[in-house]
Amino acid sequence: MRVATWNVNSVKQRMPRLLDWLDERQPDVVCLQETKLADDAFTKLLGAELTDRGYETGLYGELQWNGVALLSKVGLEDVVTGVAGAPGFPKPEARAVAATCGGIRIHSLYVPNGRVPNSDHYHYKLAWLAALAEVVAEGPDDQIVCGDMNIAPTDADVFDPAAYVGQTHVTRPEREALAELMAAKDLHDVVRDRWPDKRIFSYWDYRAGMFHQDLGMRIDLMLATPGVAERVKAAWIDRKARKGTGPSDHAPVIVDLDTAPDGDIGPVVPPPSAPRTARKRTTKLPQSR
Repeated sequence: MRVATWNVNSVKQRMPRLLDWLDERQPDVVCLQETKLADDAFTKLLGAELTDRGYETGLYGELQWNGVALLSKVGLEDVVTGVAGAPGFPKPEARAVAATCGGIRIHSLYVPNGRVPNSDHYHYKLAWLAALAEVVAEGPDDQIVCGDMNIAPTDADVFDPAAYVGQTHVTRPEREALAELMAAKDLHDVVRDRWPDKRIFSYWDYRAGMFHQDLGMRIDLMLATPGVAERVKAAWIDRKARKGTGPSDHAPVIVDLDTAPDGDIGPVVPPPSAPRTARKRTTKLPQSR
């Protein structure tokens, strides 16, 4: 079973690329984030195309912002939208959908950004993650918790830690919240487990040539309970989907269970042509310039 997660940053803008990618990679389960469409609009736009490809859909969208989806060829049972007990800002946002697909409870998540450390948005993010940890802890033994987590787990998951000082995504409370989520069900970061010493990013800012210089972050994660993690045969970032005209600023994360149709490839496919490493002179983030 091939499971993928992808922040598409507007499914309407990404529709042709998404359909071509589905045909090329043939995932059995797809978790999408930032769909930015209400459920009826999503169904009107993509329903027939996805049905023709054998997908059932679980949707939780809203007009213009946020939005998550689950697409499955291997069953879609007990669909639940939202996170029980999670706060809103100020009202609940479309940030989580879960269902049982092929015997695995799969969560498609778009974790709040947090914006600025110690802001109201930041505390909302931490409270939302705490509620998610409770839901995962009470869930079945076989789970995949994936999506745009808006947290880089360690300094190795950003191109230059010095560039992120004072920014969200890397602060100690955020990383502690992610660690607590993982501890709630002994979740394994299957991409990092498979490639412990490799440079791996899933997000690159649109600005300042960040993608072409490979100045990115790994914030799109695939977390799995032990029984599922043991089945992983390949885990990789599909960097090809970030290339070309009109891409999302995120690349899909793909995990193959039991069999690996493309072999044990990775960690980033294709690899950057000229990856840059952190230099003594810190590269500033585009928003800081």
